[in-house]
Amino acid sequence: MGDRHDSWISGPLVAFDLETTGTDVETDRIVTAAVVRLEEDGAVSGERTWLLDPGVAIPEQASAIHGISTEHARAHGAPAAAAIDEIARAVAEGLGRGTPLVVMNARYDLSLLDRECRRYGVESVSERLGGVPAPVIDPLVIDKHVDKYRKGKRALHALCAHYGVPLLDAHDARADAVAAARVVRRMGEKHRPVGVMPLADLQDLQVRAAAEQSVSLQAYLRRTADPTAVVEPAWPLIPRGPQDEDALSR
Repeated sequence: MGDRHDSWISGPLVAFDLETTGTDVETDRIVTAAVVRLEEDGAVSGERTWLLDPGVAIPEQASAIHGISTEHARAHGAPAAAAIDEIARAVAEGLGRGTPLVVMNARYDLSLLDRECRRYGVESVSERLGGVPAPVIDPLVIDKHVDKYRKGKRALHALCAHYGVPLLDAHDARADAVAAARVVRRMGEKHRPVGVMPLADLQDLQVRAAAEQSVSLQAYLRRTADPTAVVEPAWPLIPRGPQDEDALSR
């Protein structure tokens, strides 16, 4: 039986976060991952973390952010294929129980995990669930929706500062996952219409909001920086395209 509560903010949450080799979901790799369960009081009641050998060199820019070097990952990381299977299983298990999955910028993390599953020939989260991952709660999408015109950054550290949530070890997958869950619960408490919304309706709202946000960002980029800019509208998972086979083989 799943986790059922009158409001998602008063029940358990599972949070998921990745640290990676870069920002391209089609070609970059997972370096660390965390799947953490938080109870309604915000306490962590279960967690799994992974360090992977991604099978490629970790760029210095990425190492500077999350602190994992190529040498460290090769010496101490688990083989990628087995770890990817475990991560996908852990994510799918929480969703399969009906527990909301909190993912900061879900479009990136869930899509990258999906491509890694394809790369190593393991079942993706969608394949394990028989459909697009749901219910997913994305602090980035929700914050932009409920506080559209607020100035400043929307990165996790900025959301933590705005909503009064401690972030003690930024860019550590476990710390970021825990912070994202606590931030989104604060959002739901502050913006009650979102906090009391049924999860199926909240999923639909985020699909629409993410698409609208992408259209707005794309228009801004085309006006100011790149006339050909394209911003992906799909959420929480970028569909696989015919180009994936070539990208994943690299």
